[in-house]
Amino acid sequence: MVQLNDNYLKLKAGYLFPEIARRVKAFCEANPDAAPHVIRCGIGDVTEPLPPASIAAMHKALDEMGARETFRGYGPEQGHEFLRHAIARHDYRDRGIEIADDEIFVSDGSKCDCGNILDILGHGNRLGITDPVYPVYVDTNVMAGHTGEADASGAYAGIHYLPCVAANGFVPEVPAEPLDVVYLCFPNNPTGATASRAQLAAWVEYALANKTLLLFDAAYEAYISDPETPHSIYEIPGARECAIEFRSFSKNGGFTGTRCAFTVVPKTLLAATASGERKPLHPLWNRRMSTKFNGVSYIVQRGAEALYTPEGQAQVRGLIDHYMGNAAILRAAAKDAGLPVFGGVNAPYIWVGTPSGLSSWELFDRMLTQARVVITPGSGFGAKGEGYFRISAFNSRANAEEVARRIRAL
Repeated sequence: MVQLNDNYLKLKAGYLFPEIARRVKAFCEANPDAAPHVIRCGIGDVTEPLPPASIAAMHKALDEMGARETFRGYGPEQGHEFLRHAIARHDYRDRGIEIADDEIFVSDGSKCDCGNILDILGHGNRLGITDPVYPVYVDTNVMAGHTGEADASGAYAGIHYLPCVAANGFVPEVPAEPLDVVYLCFPNNPTGATASRAQLAAWVEYALANKTLLLFDAAYEAYISDPETPHSIYEIPGARECAIEFRSFSKNGGFTGTRCAFTVVPKTLLAATASGERKPLHPLWNRRMSTKFNGVSYIVQRGAEALYTPEGQAQVRGLIDHYMGNAAILRAAAKDAGLPVFGGVNAPYIWVGTPSGLSSWELFDRMLTQARVVITPGSGFGAKGEGYFRISAFNSRANAEEVARRIRAL
């Protein structure tokens, strides 16, 4: 008899965002007159068109695919050299960070990479994951069999949860005990918090002392406006020896539906074999990509490369300014409503405390049924997210202004 992966049965409910979609669909079907007025500020999906520089580059690449002389078949699984070079140069070397072209691995999404990285890690690692947190970090470890069962609060055995609360500015404190793998995300999803240089330096120091691997999700780094806040973990000395960084073109270039991202795996990064021998992770990730991935399409990679041109950079800045303008409008509305507000300054997410006596999901239902606004309940990100909700700034300006009006009215 065929055997299934029992680890999937440990997952307590559907993935957070499909569950939100299910509830919204049910409401709209039951209230067809209200459905056209529902505004979605839940999932962090972009709304604005792709930058013209990317569109032009993809049109040109598509024309190339129509001529025998310039047609492209299979590309390198790790990404075309033109894009890897552009990334390594503009995002790292031009900023004084030594990252080689071949330490960049192009993929179809940082969400995918955050889960796929487990392919090259062992099953006995002591895991440190923040709470609240982007659900993919927890769920993929559950699926891979790296955890035990969940308790009544939804916390899984085998995970050391690192609380992110208002008292610590939603930045986890370095634990007293040694952990093997720690997930960090800054600017943070869902809280919108950023980590200072000193805070990241403390984590790198901890990782080097304990031979810990830091999995650093920097998908929202382009939204940082504070000149003192690091954009990359590799700005911290020693991080090349203890960190993998994940980045994406989804939120800066609007590629959520176009799909392109990258992961940085330094050649100086080592991990232990079962016998205790230290080996580099770079060739293992390279082998994994070569075996399980056929690469991002040539057309899309040309579109991503165009984001690094002067025109592309200006257009990306325009997109970011648009979404952060929305964030300012939504932050102000939540404050005017008398709610505690965090984030929305160096990140496109606003983290808001629920009114007294309302749980996160109760607030979700109230916002949907009374204000026709979809938000994300904080408890969907972990136990420490209870009592909060996340508002996404990814929307049109007209929708952001209307949501602000409805929040104030509610």
